[in-house]
Amino acid sequence: MQHGSTGSRGAWAASLRRSVRLLGEFRYEQPDPERFYTALAADSVGQLSSYLDLAGCTVLDVGGGPGYFRDAFEAAGATYWALDADVGELAGTGAIATGTVVGDGMNLPFADGAVDLCYSSNVLEHVREPWRMADEMLRVTRPGGLAFISYTVWFGPWGGHETAPWHYLGGRRARRRYLARHGHEPKNRYGESLFAVTVRDGLAWARRQHAGEVVDVLPRYHPRWARWLVRVPVLRELLTWNLVIVVRRK
Repeated sequence: MQHGSTGSRGAWAASLRRSVRLLGEFRYEQPDPERFYTALAADSVGQLSSYLDLAGCTVLDVGGGPGYFRDAFEAAGATYWALDADVGELAGTGAIATGTVVGDGMNLPFADGAVDLCYSSNVLEHVREPWRMADEMLRVTRPGGLAFISYTVWFGPWGGHETAPWHYLGGRRARRRYLARHGHEPKNRYGESLFAVTVRDGLAWARRQHAGEVVDVLPRYHPRWARWLVRVPVLRELLTWNLVIVVRRK
């Protein structure tokens, strides 16, 4: 009995260390995106491995940008495809890699059931019709495969991205303030390339979609034992930096 208790404490501590490490890397998201997204990719592979064996999987990374996640997924034995609507983003690390597709996340250029895992990280808040994109992700996932959807929550500390924390006073006001202060628009422009997406929105979509079975809903950067947070209205919006929804295709 004592051994089990010790093991539980060890798992609790390991989960807490993971969260502290990820949040520590988060401060590099703007000044050193390669560092942050490489760390996030390694963490994502570890997280996904608890749901499925990535070896031999075909993975579609929707909004994959320059492909920071490619090395981590391929090292796990997956075949990796990245899709982005912005050619500039795709070429962000140099030449555009093989297995890269230019396309629209709300109208994915893939057949029904084409991939084993459809993955999207920190993209949904940049899409004008986020839940249409979520539906598309399920469409291209094969029966038994997974859709992993992760997005930045609007009312969380980083909801306004580089305009945070002024987004709490309104996205447009935060955008105007940024322009006045820096002399140029933020990269993530509220109403154009940044939209308010909440935990409540994600839970509502998870309930109304019928294409898959919801496997998990949790705050991504928190310890796994903090998943209770998504069940608490208001608090979940303020303390969930990033929400993960995992759905297994029927």
